[in-house]
Amino acid sequence: MRSCKLPKEQIEQTKAFHGHWCPGLAIGIRIAEAALEAVGHNKDEEILCISECDNCSVDAVQFLTGCTLGKGNLKIENIGKTAFRFYRRSDHKAVRISRLNKPARVEDPKERELRNKYVSGTLSDEEMALYASLRKEKSNQILKADLAELVKIQEIPYETFPRALMTDSVTCTQCGESTMETMAKLLRGKPLCIPCFEKIVKEATS
Repeated sequence: MRSCKLPKEQIEQTKAFHGHWCPGLAIGIRIAEAALEAVGHNKDEEILCISECDNCSVDAVQFLTGCTLGKGNLKIENIGKTAFRFYRRSDHKAVRISRLNKPARVEDPKERELRNKYVSGTLSDEEMALYASLRKEKSNQILKADLAELVKIQEIPYETFPRALMTDSVTCTQCGESTMETMAKLLRGKPLCIPCFEKIVKEATS
C-alpha cells in the first residue's frame, strides 16, 4: 500500500492556498503527486496542463505542479471529469491522469442530509462542525490510500500548443480601461473592450 509521498509541509501549504480541507483537494493532491512522478515539476512553460474540470482538485494541481492559469500553461476545458492531461514540451511526453471510479456505496442518510443542507446554506453551527469532520476524515483517507486505487495514468498522443501569447494593450474608447489588443473589438474604427462592445450592440438592437 502506497500512501501520499508528498512532504507534509507541501500538503499544508496546498490546504492554505485553497482555503479549506476537502476530498476534492485531497484527490487533486494525489493527481499532482502522480503528475510529478510522470512528467516532473513545471519550469516556466515546459509543461502544459489541460484540466477537464473546474473543481477543488484544480487548486492542488496548480499549486503543486507549477502549471498555473497566470502563466497560461494551465487551461480549463471543463467537461465535468476529474482528469488532467499533461504535455511535456522537451520530449513530447504526454499523460492523462484521472480519478478512478469507485464501487458504488450506500451513502449514509445523515451524511446526505448534511450535504444537501450545506449546498442550500441551511446548516446549523453544530451540523457544520459535524459535516466538516466527515469531510476531513474522507480527505485524510484519500491521502492514506494506495495511489493505484485512486487514479488512472494513461500515456496519450502529444499535442502541440502555442506558448502563452504576450500582446500590447489598447484603451477602450468607451470606458477608458486597457484591454488586450487581441481581445478588443472594433466599432466604426474605434477599439472597444468586450463588455462595452456588447452593451452598445445590445442597446442598438433592442
